[in-house]
Amino acid sequence: MRVLQDAWRYLVDPASWTGDGGMLELLGQQLLLTFGALVLALALGLPLALWLGHLGRGGFLAVNVSNIGRAIPTFALLALLVTADPWGWTGGHFPGTATLGPFGRGGAATLVALALFALPPIITNAYTAVREVPEEVRAAARGMGMSGTQVFRQAEWPLALPLVASGVRLALVQVWATATIAALVAGPGLGRVITDGFFRTQYGKGIAGAIVVALVALLLELAAAWVQRAVTPPAAPGVRTGEDEVSPAAPTVDP
Repeated sequence: MRVLQDAWRYLVDPASWTGDGGMLELLGQQLLLTFGALVLALALGLPLALWLGHLGRGGFLAVNVSNIGRAIPTFALLALLVTADPWGWTGGHFPGTATLGPFGRGGAATLVALALFALPPIITNAYTAVREVPEEVRAAARGMGMSGTQVFRQAEWPLALPLVASGVRLALVQVWATATIAALVAGPGLGRVITDGFFRTQYGKGIAGAIVVALVALLLELAAAWVQRAVTPPAAPGVRTGEDEVSPAAPTVDP
């Protein structure tokens, strides 16, 4: 109970939020890190998953390769990246502990580790979303003389969008919560409050940081859920609009 009281005092103290290293600054850093990693994961995984879903081939390999990320702890991957020698063509920024602009120390390594963590739900949901579009919809579109690109843009993509958004939603919340590990390599974010609090036995401070992370995760979840509902058609027969990530075993892959 004493720890919770200390956490409350830390949270209501204006000095905890302002100045260099204040929680407002750290909150902004973690949001930047989270959305940076999410954008990187979307750029890497979403086009590939949508393309394979449209073709109906290669999905088994793509989904299962992406799911390797589930078996590799993100912190272990980050530790390997920050201790590796940087590659010359990256200007010394990756891998290793070099500072990358606003992403802080080990910024490139942290972004890559978090982006790989975000790939499985994005790839799995996007591939499955396109494959689950009813075949009669595709046949009708082709019967109207649409090209393959037009079939995707005008038939498959609108129906697949809700499930794609579900994968992005899940990835967003997961990456936000996991981004606190950046503090373990002296990177930015609210993880610094948590690690500093427990390192100095100021447990109230550490708990306060964890509470803020949890509250922001809830807000991100609510905002992402609203966006998902906004892109979900009021009546989309045959399309899956589930709230959760699709099981890796779900895709039906044509040989």
